[in-house]
This record gives sequence, C-alpha cells and structure tokens, in this order.
Amino acid sequence: MNTLAYWVGFNIVRGIGPTRLRALLDAFGDVEHAWHAPAEALVRAGLDRRSLENLLKARATLDLERELERVAAAGAHVLTWESDDYPHLLREIPDPPPVLYVRGQLRGDEWMLGVVGTRRASVYGRQVTRRLVTALARSGVTIVSGLARGIDAEAHRAALDAGGRTVAVLGHGVDLVYPPEHRLLAEEIVAHGALVSDYPVGTKPEGVNFPPRNRLISGMSLGVLVTEAGLRSGARITADFAAEQGREVFAVPGSILAAGSAGTNALIQEGARLVASVQDILEELNLVQVAVQTEARQVLPADATEANLLSHLSFEPVHVDELQQQVGMPIAQVTSTLALMELKGLVRQVGGMRYVVSREPGVEYVVG
Repeated sequence: MNTLAYWVGFNIVRGIGPTRLRALLDAFGDVEHAWHAPAEALVRAGLDRRSLENLLKARATLDLERELERVAAAGAHVLTWESDDYPHLLREIPDPPPVLYVRGQLRGDEWMLGVVGTRRASVYGRQVTRRLVTALARSGVTIVSGLARGIDAEAHRAALDAGGRTVAVLGHGVDLVYPPEHRLLAEEIVAHGALVSDYPVGTKPEGVNFPPRNRLISGMSLGVLVTEAGLRSGARITADFAAEQGREVFAVPGSILAAGSAGTNALIQEGARLVASVQDILEELNLVQVAVQTEARQVLPADATEANLLSHLSFEPVHVDELQQQVGMPIAQVTSTLALMELKGLVRQVGGMRYVVSREPGVEYVVG
C-alpha cells in the first residue's frame, strides 16, 4: 500500500495529533508499522485509552486506498513531514501538522507573507490591502491568506491581478470552498498558487476549525501583515500565533474613530511594526533584494537558445542573417527568439534587422 495512505489514516484518527504521531514514529520506525502495531505496543508507545480506541476503530473501518482516491478525486495531493515540498518555515513551528492536503503547488514559494484582516472591510481597508499586496506580489513575495470575505479575498485578488502567487489556507477540506461565492477565486488560486488544509477531505467549514488553521497562515510565512481588523477578530488570532512562532507582525494604522482599525492600532501599541509603505515590510524582513532578484530573473536568458544568441551579440549591430550563421540555428528560431528577447529588454533592433544587446558590457549572462 502507498505509504501516504497511512499518513492520511492517522490524520483522520481523532486524538492522534503531531505529538502522539511523532511518539509512534519513534517507537515503530515508520507510519506503516505504527498503523499495524498491536494494541499493547501502542499503549506502551504512549496512546491513551480513547486514542487507542479511535485508532483500532479506524483500522477496522477505514479503506485507506479509498481515502487516497478521495484526495485524488478532489484534484489534491498529500504532503507529509517527509515531503520535500513541505513548507520549510512550517516545519519550525511547535507541532507542525503531519499532513497537508494541497490543491495546486507550493514548490518555489521561498518568500511568503501572511496578509489578513476583517471580513467587514472598509473602502480604506481594501485600498491599502490592494496597494501593499500589489507591490509585494510584484516583488516576488507569495501572499498567504485565508480565503475569507473582506481583506483575505482582497489580498488574494490583488496578488493574482499583479501576476503574483498566492496561497489560501482553509478551515475545511480542500474539496470544499467556503464561502461558496469564492469558488472562482479558489480556482484562480489553484492555478497560481495553492489551496492548503490540514483537515481531511470532506471536513465541513465549522466555526471551530478556523482559529486553529490561522497558525498555518503565520507558520508558513516570514511575517503577518494585518491591514484592517477590529479588537476581536481572527486576524488578531493570526497575529498572536505569529508572535508566538517568532514571526514578524506588521499592522497598518487607521483612524482612531474607526472600529475596523481598533485591532491594528492596538497591535502597533503592543509592538507590531507600523506599515506606511511596502518598504517597511521589505526592509524589516531583509527582502529588499527580492524585488531586485525578481526583476533580474525577468531579464536573464530563459534558456540555452537565448544565452547562445546573447553570446554572439554586443553593442555593434549584427544582422539577423549573420547571427543565424554564427549560432547555426534555423532562421525562424532565431527571429522568434529575438522577438521575445526584445520584449524582455535583453536586445534591441536598431533597424534593418540588425540587433544589439541592451545590457552594459561585462555582464556575465547565466541561463535561468
């Protein structure tokens, strides 16, 4: 049986969380042996009576292969503590979830920032969220939020509109979308990021699920930005988790007359970094170079073909026919590649189908 099936099985059993599962892995070596271990051995490994009863019942009733099929039917895949794609920052928090269900992809999201706020967003809250998130996304920062109404949805949409990546952490199974009006938004997120949950497929969006999931928003992020929030809100809970996990907390100030800014103003009083511009975030997280690196990636050769053409170009104009002879490629490939490179700002056409480089001499081109 696929090893992932045993991880999924343990994630379904009530009473076996990260601490108990780690103890079972220490005792039995791997999830398969832990799943099939005798009851007496499980007790010696630390399971209490209720957890043992739940596990024995699950072993007798669960079809683990069927559970994996349900995950696949939802268009999702499973990450575990053993997976290379498991978010590296999330591994650092106390008791990280053993299993994540993911629709989309998390690979390559090096710089992640949680952006959260009130469901009853004001015009000000939406404007400031969109402005900051747009700048962050264009700088190469992946935006993490909770797909809720209000600020969360605005953050996701702003990231997508800016051509960036965004991750939504859910308080239910990844096979569901809540609120239901965010179904199209969720599909866009899957295409340009991921939907993530540690709740098994089929878990309903019950109120008790949402506060615990906020620890994942902060846990996989370098910091958390609260753009608008009341004194009592889920965003405050996320900020508290961030502080406990050693993450940076950022808050946007608002009017002292606005209830929706009472939470962010209080966070600033408690020590959160006041945010007046995106630079406040980038500087605090040492991400100033992220924007530079992101821009550099856009002007690096995308492949060996571009690199080859660049190696034969300089500030002296070269005709496309002469360039084609030098590189030994089909003329159609040369002209189409040059057109793309011109759009990227790597080369310029100076008339008569003659090309020059657009970068300063002495630059070493590396294939990205």
